[in-house]
Amino acid sequence: MTGGVPARRRVAAQAGLELRLLVRNGENLLVTVGIPVGLLVFFSLVPVLPLPGRPVDFLVPGVLALAVMSSGMVSLAIATAFERSYLVLKRLGATPLRRRELVAAKIAAVLAVQLAQTGLIVAVAFALGWRPQPGVVGTAVAAGGLLLGSAGFCGVGLALAGRLRALATLALANGLFVALLLVSGIVVPLDALPGWLAAVAGVLPAAPLATLLRAALGAGVVAAGPLAILAGWAVAAPLVAAAVFRWE
Repeated sequence: MTGGVPARRRVAAQAGLELRLLVRNGENLLVTVGIPVGLLVFFSLVPVLPLPGRPVDFLVPGVLALAVMSSGMVSLAIATAFERSYLVLKRLGATPLRRRELVAAKIAAVLAVQLAQTGLIVAVAFALGWRPQPGVVGTAVAAGGLLLGSAGFCGVGLALAGRLRALATLALANGLFVALLLVSGIVVPLDALPGWLAAVAGVLPAAPLATLLRAALGAGVVAAGPLAILAGWAVAAPLVAAAVFRWE
């Protein structure tokens, strides 16, 4: 307890503020909602990619992973980096709020946004004819994968925002987003990539998340490897973010 207020109350209050700021930002909504839904609709209706089976069945797990990446890494990193540049976080640093509590609050706010994202994407997918039959275990694995992926990407985004200048964070976060979109099996199957590139993508968080969701939601065999990689990112990335984060 610091300043007479329990840590959980400080985190909850800050998370509420972060959530309100996220939903009021039109650019954030475009990145977190518009782009994933737009990609899902376009590539499901326009057969321009060499996808196995029905495009919507392949695309939905990848688009869910993309949504997690866009809100957890890109949107969060850019917003936080500019908060640092405008000295907003410096003022927070003068309050009882600790760095790890700020990281936890921002992750909690992003998780709330991602819950709404997931519901919207699933609703659009059903309208496009998606009919998964994952069962109880598959649903639980998919939910766990989304949580782990969210924590991992939030940690990456906050680590970038906590050390780099705002414009550098903007460029790097967007660059990583495009790169991971292309090489992580989100819209292009991993087996269509060169072997070395698929191997590199396999140890980054986006490809394991898409692979895990595709297996869990498609009644496939869920491998332990992607789950272990996601768990590693979910633990390590937020810890790194909390350790390197600077208020200004």
